[in-house]
Amino acid sequence: MNAKRLMGAAAATVLALGLAACSGEGAGTTTSDATDDTSAPVAEDVRIGVAMPTQTSERWIADGAAVESGLQELGYEVDLQFANDDIPTQTQQIDQMITNGADVLIIAAIDGTALSAQLQNAADKGIKVIAYDRLIRESANVDFYVTFDNFQVGVQQATSLLVGLGILNQDGSEGDATGPFNVELFAGSLDDNNAFFFFNGAMDVLQPYLDDGTLVVPSGQLDIEQAAILRWQQETAQRRMEDLLTANYSGDLQVDGVLSPYDGLSRGIITALQNAGYPATVADGFPVVTGQDAEIASVKLIADDVQFATIFKDTRKLAAQAVTATEEFLTGGEPTANDTETYENGVKIVPSYLLESDIVYADNIQSLLVDSGYWSAEEVASGVAE
Repeated sequence: MNAKRLMGAAAATVLALGLAACSGEGAGTTTSDATDDTSAPVAEDVRIGVAMPTQTSERWIADGAAVESGLQELGYEVDLQFANDDIPTQTQQIDQMITNGADVLIIAAIDGTALSAQLQNAADKGIKVIAYDRLIRESANVDFYVTFDNFQVGVQQATSLLVGLGILNQDGSEGDATGPFNVELFAGSLDDNNAFFFFNGAMDVLQPYLDDGTLVVPSGQLDIEQAAILRWQQETAQRRMEDLLTANYSGDLQVDGVLSPYDGLSRGIITALQNAGYPATVADGFPVVTGQDAEIASVKLIADDVQFATIFKDTRKLAAQAVTATEEFLTGGEPTANDTETYENGVKIVPSYLLESDIVYADNIQSLLVDSGYWSAEEVASGVAE
């Protein structure tokens, strides 16, 4: 997505939320909190560290830009760092943010279990920590979590697979297709806590169809450990799909669908299927492939009837919520959570704010993505962010 355009849109949302919070209208803040708290820091004296995992995904670039823009609009100094999917790099970056005097840390972790020392150091210095989209595990020093309802994202991915196969209709009613259908399962990186929520949500939907034989997994690889793709790498997903085809599909046996939890993996899977000679479009018999994040290259594939669906998580709203939570901490309050039961990180239940997501099919690209300003019609047509 065009970073400048996203930053502008996100900043407007964030500024409105931030001002509401400061005026007593935001989550967890009252008017007396904002007006009577003489200890609240002056904005220009506040430094926020923002640690993002990588710049290899347009999604994380957009997240970083949106969070940075929203915080800067409120007058804060922002130290935004991308770690290129390297754990030591991210730990060093966070160490440096703490050394440089960060007042709040917003962290999208590469490995949710690798930051205990950094978080302890932050806690010792009174620095609040907000986990961004990915839960940080095995630490009591995670103060808040902003994310989407990740189990529901998995439910939506599985639902879109069933819709593509004709087992369900888009409205959730029963479709005409009865199977059996040959499907393969992919999962995200095992060091990302979200991967388990996505996979578990999907399997919650798919298991009855696997049990009654409507769905069949010829490879037999049904466990998340077998389906996982380290670091969510597109090339790794392509190789695994190629290996699955070679080992399990010959003669007339064909893949009908693939559960993919992320658009980058989906494009690798699609490349493997195309190279194996599958038809050009879903209408012609190309396997139903799911996805997540509404990346522009995959949105074009959906518009072109190659990828079947993706999950749209409006990261502008996620960035805005992270900034609102930051404001709450800085004014001496506690962000209001809408989930205080689900996200147990091995040490504590982390209070969380969950956002909703949507399934994108070819027929709702316009209403969900274009009309909302997330992508332009020109970007969808070209498959390239302007």
